[in-house]
Amino acid sequence: MTGKLHPEFQLNGLSCDREALLEVGYSYIKEGEGYEGPIGDFLLDWLSDSPSILVKTSGSTGPPKTIELSKKYMTASAMATAEFLGLHQGCKSLLCLSALHIAGKMMLVRAMVLGWSLEIISPSSSPLLEARGEYDFCAMVPLQLRNSLSYLDRIKTLIVGGAPFSRKDVMSLRNAKTKIYESYGMTETASHIALKPLNGLDMGEDRVVPFIALPGIMLSQDETDRLVIKLPWDPIQTIYTNDIVKLRGDHQFHWLGRADNVINSGGVKLHPELIEQKLSELIDNRFILMGLPDEELGQRLILVLEGISDESKLMTTIKQNIAIKKYEIPKEILKMEIFPETGNGKVNRPEIHKWAVNL
Repeated sequence: MTGKLHPEFQLNGLSCDREALLEVGYSYIKEGEGYEGPIGDFLLDWLSDSPSILVKTSGSTGPPKTIELSKKYMTASAMATAEFLGLHQGCKSLLCLSALHIAGKMMLVRAMVLGWSLEIISPSSSPLLEARGEYDFCAMVPLQLRNSLSYLDRIKTLIVGGAPFSRKDVMSLRNAKTKIYESYGMTETASHIALKPLNGLDMGEDRVVPFIALPGIMLSQDETDRLVIKLPWDPIQTIYTNDIVKLRGDHQFHWLGRADNVINSGGVKLHPELIEQKLSELIDNRFILMGLPDEELGQRLILVLEGISDESKLMTTIKQNIAIKKYEIPKEILKMEIFPETGNGKVNRPEIHKWAVNL
């Protein structure tokens, strides 16, 4: 089944019916820039007779795997996003993410399904330096957002995902006029299933603002507090995640962290992602927290820092910060020259953990 294509869809300012879009796809594959090849591949897949598309997971929590998503599923996800954010036909949008991954693919799907005008640029770390227009909608990763703060008034609505978002990041958005949302989702859910407003928040308020599910999506928890997702466009399947959450009804939740990252230190369960949010105000380098085996505590909390830094001075700074509780203070700081990354640029926690264990 060929994917839906709205008659008003435009790509880089040109109207595209099915035949024109096929030509664009072939052109991108044969003659395009490096980032255009995956776009061409996806366009041909979307316009093919197959009812589904093969996509790769990010590999941030394990080996990347190939899964199958139906085009009906992806179309329904696109329409739910548009309903949630109030985006309509003719929306001018910007694709500045790689089409190798689900976030970039879904930007293409939303534009094709909803009749948007989509501009495509290379997925650089500073996309608004290349893109000169004004846009109704865009999706970015946090690094791109940090490098675009001076130009955000050119975007009306922005979603951000794919990597952790720090409290320092939230503070930088307090006065932004753009409507900015942090996204929660995964490849298996065809990008995000919930969004959380980010701008206009004071320090710490991001912790009390929940993620809100897209229309029709139902949320629950299993017996270990992991999030369970039921999608209206896929009534047969139930998605069991590995994310520990605190539910607010069946449509909202607070994300606490990954279940496989939880550290049990002396009987206290620590969610490293929540502590990392606090420490991000104190540390400029990339870093992660993890648990290593400890005879007395079971696991001890370790901070792994990327690059050069004075760990003794950093430890003193952490201990003196009143927002950091005693059990949230790392027992040790390790330094790693360069963090390994997954295929889409996320920090590869499992690889860093292996490195730390083998020290």
